[in-house]
Amino acid sequence: MSMVAAGSFGEWLEQARAALKGHGGTQVPCGECTGCCTSGYSIQLRPEDSEAVKAIPADLLVTAPGFSSGSQTMPALPNGLCPMRQSGTCSIYAHRPQTCLDYDCRIFAAAGIAAGGPDKDVINKRVREWDFCYESESDRQMHRAVQQAAAFIREKRDRFPGGRVPTAPTGVAVLALKTYTVFMDPGIEMKSEVQVAADIVAAGRAFDAEAEPNWT
Repeated sequence: MSMVAAGSFGEWLEQARAALKGHGGTQVPCGECTGCCTSGYSIQLRPEDSEAVKAIPADLLVTAPGFSSGSQTMPALPNGLCPMRQSGTCSIYAHRPQTCLDYDCRIFAAAGIAAGGPDKDVINKRVREWDFCYESESDRQMHRAVQQAAAFIREKRDRFPGGRVPTAPTGVAVLALKTYTVFMDPGIEMKSEVQVAADIVAAGRAFDAEAEPNWT
């Protein structure tokens, strides 16, 4: 399998967490990969995506329940393609929504999980190819902590209050990036699984409190 350079893990993690707070974004070395455009993802459009909304036919947009007021969603076509993908390219590339700009499948490689099932095969292939480098032992420790967080979130759902924790791969990976510091605590082995779950919830809320309004 040919590997693809994912960059320095420490630098990437800092940029990814900033992007999750609405502060900038990451530069993804996609190359020829178009997995995110062909794998059945619905695209959220926020109120600030005005240029994208103008470029997308209104009949392709639906109200996005659970998101901030004014947000809309563009569902993928039955074959998994983004409706704006034409002749193999993005027809609104210059005005694509922030969701597209923010998408970075390296979150799955960081968390040590797949992006999904067979419908995400193209992305899963790239996830397996990503190869982070480490500038220090601290970088390696942070990567282990992200993977430990993801594993705990997936495997210990019943330890969270009401079992309320993400189950979809993207949600798991994002929460792991937000809360990996819980697993950097040298005393974590002395804590109960219920306490670790509570620490994850608290760390997630603290992270979201620093995000730009309407971002999370």
